[in-house]
Amino acid sequence: MKPQGLVDTKGNGFLSSIGYSEQEFFDFVEDFARGGEPTLETALNIARVRRDYFLQEQKGIPSTHCISMEKLPSKDATVEGIGWLPRLIPKAEAKLRGEMPPDLMFGCGGDRKFFRIHQIDPADFLRKVWSAQGNEAEIVSWVKATAK
Repeated sequence: MKPQGLVDTKGNGFLSSIGYSEQEFFDFVEDFARGGEPTLETALNIARVRRDYFLQEQKGIPSTHCISMEKLPSKDATVEGIGWLPRLIPKAEAKLRGEMPPDLMFGCGGDRKFFRIHQIDPADFLRKVWSAQGNEAEIVSWVKATAK
């Protein structure tokens, strides 16, 4: 199934107004339909953080850039013994800026496993990445302090 046509013109207008794409919406719906997660609440909370970033930081102007999946850290990369985190940080930054390529999802199965293991809410993680303003050490320290 492809995301094109999942929502009508009015729906696409709404998604654009909050800095979201049909693909991002589709990814959450598809994963929930196939595996029961992420929950609607989680998907909405992530969208809320993206919307706030889009309106406050980007002043409602979408980015024209898309990150390269090939430049992401490998899935087995670690930082201070924490797996997946080196990959998750740039994904979160791209999610905030609306720069995710169609084949990449913030909140994918690997992300959800990380959040489950560390008992961190994905929207809280996005907020921390936003507030850290590119300071990876601050994010790592926060994850270590927050993880249960």
